[in-house]
Amino acid sequence: MRPYPDRPVVGVGAVVLEAERVLLIKRGHAPLKGQWSLPGGGVETGETLEQAVAREVLEETGLTVEVGPIVEVLDRISRDADGRVEHHFVLVDFVCRASGGILRGASDAEDAAWVALQDLARYDVAAVTVSVIQKAASRGFDTGDRPLVW
Repeated sequence: MRPYPDRPVVGVGAVVLEAERVLLIKRGHAPLKGQWSLPGGGVETGETLEQAVAREVLEETGLTVEVGPIVEVLDRISRDADGRVEHHFVLVDFVCRASGGILRGASDAEDAAWVALQDLARYDVAAVTVSVIQKAASRGFDTGDRPLVW
């Protein structure tokens, strides 16, 4: 995504849950290059939010997903040293579950991994992202082996 936008960019994120794990990717490009985060990216013209999140997960991880309800809508704004807005995303995060494919880091992801919920700190996941994951897990996730409910 280009820096110093004229307006916010609409993006989507996927909280893909399985058992007591969440799917994370290691970002391959700025912003957030090298950081572990949720799969996701920008919405393309003519694409619904649900189509965008399914496409982004497939492109970044090789997995197909069932897209569930919205978990959170939030702003991610970063400023440069002069205080100018370098990036501004309005993100819509969805809870999802994997339905097929083979996990691999692809597209703009350096890596992809299933991470135990209790291990998120080891991956240095941003606090706001941990909060979204916890919210999704508490709303649409059973801590046993039963599937997500929505």
